[in-house]
Parts: sequence; structure tokens; C-alpha cells
Amino acid sequence: MDVREFVAWCKDAPTARRAEAASAMANAYLYSDVTPDVHRHLETGLTVLLDDNAPSVRLALAEALAGSRDAPRHAILALAADKTEIAATVLARSPCFLDTELVDIVGGMDEPLQLAIASRPVVSAGVAAAITELGSAKVCARLLANDRAQIAPVSLRRLGERFADEPAIRTKLLERDDLPIAVRHHLIRGLGAALTNFVRIRDWLDEDRADLVAREACDQATVAIAAESASEDLVALAEHLRTTRQLTASLLLRTLCAGNLEFFAAAMSVLTAMPERRVRGLIVDRRLTAFAAIYRRAGLPQQAYQAFAAALAICRNHRGEEIDPAGRYRFTRRVVDEVLARYEDISDGEMNELTAMLRRFAAEATRAAAREFVETETSEAKAA
Repeated sequence: MDVREFVAWCKDAPTARRAEAASAMANAYLYSDVTPDVHRHLETGLTVLLDDNAPSVRLALAEALAGSRDAPRHAILALAADKTEIAATVLARSPCFLDTELVDIVGGMDEPLQLAIASRPVVSAGVAAAITELGSAKVCARLLANDRAQIAPVSLRRLGERFADEPAIRTKLLERDDLPIAVRHHLIRGLGAALTNFVRIRDWLDEDRADLVAREACDQATVAIAAESASEDLVALAEHLRTTRQLTASLLLRTLCAGNLEFFAAAMSVLTAMPERRVRGLIVDRRLTAFAAIYRRAGLPQQAYQAFAAALAICRNHRGEEIDPAGRYRFTRRVVDEVLARYEDISDGEMNELTAMLRRFAAEATRAAAREFVETETSEAKAA
């Protein structure tokens, strides 16, 4: 049957038969070993089917052509401008699209088509950037669920800015190993704020107590994030905390009491605008007089200096130790007890607040270490 005969046949053929013919013709065009003339006739027939009145015929054509790089580009582009179901079929699968075309579609089309693009077997960083900027929460969640999507750090940061209050997206972001450390911290702080608001609404705690619990929980999470982060990421975390006014004396003292000299050095580097390597050397390897100069330059409360000096001295003494769960408890208590011992007679309001924080920190560290110890013992018993 040549093209003329095919067109004449289409006028009277049932819709289901035309849909079968569309699929068969597309497969013949893509996969049959035919002469160039026959191939051109098949392409003409496919082009005619693009104007078929029945959506099911055009859908059959889209399904047959969508997966092939050899599909006629004009046909793919026409199908992408068709009804939503048809357009989504080719947008989700066809390798014929240029990134610029996909970006334009993301910017000008509705959610179902954006969802199709977010689900593609390969999503480039440029297309992902367009989705993170313009897509709805549902579309961005689909993108994050796509393991083949190339999402740049700047796009992950944008998702964190746009959807920090969306539980599904927040969870997917926090599960990623490549999430920038500042974004991870921002999301955890947002989660803390949401939980605080929930507690307030339920009237489970008074407002001041709820704020204190949330603030210290976020500080605890920050210390945990810093402990698990690569050394090269610590300055970025410290800078994020500084710009958001979260790099407080309380947080830094908590960091030292946890034995994290690396993050403490990174934070002091940010506060003093000094090179990190130089600051680390002065803090870790030099006398406390050098630390005193850095401390003053960082603008930290002078009343708290002796607390920091005590914590730093103990951290230096135990630097490089392997600390098991039970030992972590003893280490934290040793640091905190030494710091507190220096302030038994101080009644200054700010120092009283700092002392109370340290006591709460010791208590929470004790409980965390005990739980970790029990989990370790249980795991070893099961393994035996």
C-alpha cells in the first residue's frame, strides 16, 4: 500500500485499526530494512497520522516513536505539542529533544508535562535547574526521586530555599549524600522551627521553654552535622552559620566539648577572617596565649574565655584518641566538669546561662552515649 492508498484507507478505517496501523508503521520506519524510497513513504504516512482526529491514534504513534533516537524530529515535536497524555509520552522518553527545548517546555507548560520531563531517563543539570526554579513541589519531588537526574549543588540549594517547609522534599533532600552542608543545616533548622510551632499550638510547653528546647536541639544537630562532614566542607558550614547569626558562643563551646577541634578551627577562621590553616595551627599546636588573641579577634564574650580555654586544653590532651560509646560519655563529662569547675563562684547572668547550657549538654550527651552503648552491645550480642 503506497501513501495515497494509505490516506484513502484511513478515511474509512475504524479508529482501533488506524491505531494499530500507526504503531506498525512507526515500527517499520524505525526497525525495518527497507529501501530509501520506502522509508520516505513510511515517514510521509507517519506525518499524515499526526493529523488524525482520534487521540488514540496519535497516542499509539507517540508510544511507538518515543523511545527511539531515530524517530522523525518533526513528528516528535508535533506530538509534544499535542494533548497532555500524548505530549507527556514523548516528553518522558524521547531522546530527540535538545536541552533548550526541554527548558522552554518546563517554563511554559503545565504540571503534567513538567512531571514527564522530571521523569526522563536522563535529566541534565540545565534541565534540572529549570525544574527546581519553576516546578511545583510535586514536580521537584519527582525530580529528586529520579536517580538519573543530574542535580547541581546550586539547584539543591534552591530546592532547600523554596521547599524547606515541604516534608516530602525536605526528607528527600536530607537523604542525599551530595546535599551541600549549608542546605542540610538550613533544612534541619526549618524542621526544628516546625516542631516548635507544633508544640506551641498543642500547648505542650510554654513558649520560652519550647524555644529553648528547639534551639538546643538544633545546636545538637549542628554539632552532629559538623562531626560527620568532610574537612573541606566545614568552612562553608561555619560561614552559613555566621551569615544566619547562628554561630554563637554557646554553639562553639558545645562543639569544643564534643571534641570537634576541626569545626571549631573552621568557625574561628570565619569569625576572624584569617586563613583556616593558620588558625588551626594556632589553636591546636600553640600556647593558650595565641588562642587568647584569636578569641578576642573573633569577638566572642570575654567572660566566656576561661570556659573555652579549659575545653580547648582538654581537647588538645585527648586529640587523636579512639573514643567508644562509653568513652564518649566519659570524655564529654570530663570536659564539661572541668569547664564548670572554673565558674563555681561566677554569678554573671550571661555566664549562668552558659553554665546551664553546659549542664544540659552533659545530660543529653550522657543519655545519647548510653543509648549508643546499649545499641552496640545488642548488635554485638546478636552477631555472636
